[in-house]
Amino acid sequence: MGWAIALHGGAGVPLALPPERLLPREEALHHCLHLGVQALKAGNSALDVVELVVRELENNPHYNAGKGSVLTSEGTVEMEACIMDGKTKKCGAVSGLKTVVNAISLARLVMEKTPHIYLAFDGAEAFAREQGVETVDSSHFITAENIERLKQAKEANRIQLDYTEPTAKAPKNEKLIGNGDSQLGTVGCVAVDSQGNLATATSTGGLVNKMVGRIGDTPIIGAGTYANHLCAVSATGKGESMIRSTVARDVAALMEFKGLSLKEAAAYAVEGVPRGTAGLVAVSATGEVTMPFNTVGMFRACATEDGHSEIAIWPSK
Repeated sequence: MGWAIALHGGAGVPLALPPERLLPREEALHHCLHLGVQALKAGNSALDVVELVVRELENNPHYNAGKGSVLTSEGTVEMEACIMDGKTKKCGAVSGLKTVVNAISLARLVMEKTPHIYLAFDGAEAFAREQGVETVDSSHFITAENIERLKQAKEANRIQLDYTEPTAKAPKNEKLIGNGDSQLGTVGCVAVDSQGNLATATSTGGLVNKMVGRIGDTPIIGAGTYANHLCAVSATGKGESMIRSTVARDVAALMEFKGLSLKEAAAYAVEGVPRGTAGLVAVSATGEVTMPFNTVGMFRACATEDGHSEIAIWPSK
């Protein structure tokens, strides 16, 4: 048994993603993996580590969470996040955030400071103020890049994930959802510490041009985020597909009830979701790591105590 960590920055990377968009994301993966590994080596708990790494990803404007959150159809941000402790199954989730700098930390406060699991919109914002977490004017999250993404999505009358070339135009009264082959979105981290404790954290800005009030899989326990005594899972992709398939919980259930390995269970869960819509990172209590996806690519990184380390975007050869 030893520590292990994996993180992701979204699935479905378009092959044509220009270097100025690609390189900062790669650099963030290197930085966040190093940060997580150092924290695990220093004896920090898995729960502390996943929160730390996801906070760092939220603070990076190149990923669709926190500072880089994409915009709703009204040009606003509605961020969501979830954190879960595998040992206790305690969890916290938030959605509809407009001013909270680090949604993942508010999700942890929901878990630790309330009798509830999930707070949203005005209630979540009020709780953030009550707890004294860092908040800013919502304009802080509205970047020029995401204004342009929303403009493209509106012109094509489509809902899309982060960076999607708007190739098809939907009928006037209907919105298309991108096919998943050029999607980025959601950040997440899973870890097992040297004591065998598991944890997961996921955060996102959601879909470009999504309806105000739309909630994806990220804050839904068992869909985009799940951890128990066997494994920790953080998923990314098209939220509606992930919710229908309860992807994260399925990985744990296949291990528990079918006796599959982490790698087998994760691959089976991803294969069960329509192609081009899903990816995940997962670790087991014994230090295994897997990072399957059925999209063109997925920003991902992992490291284990025995010295294995990987940072990748495209499928491994």
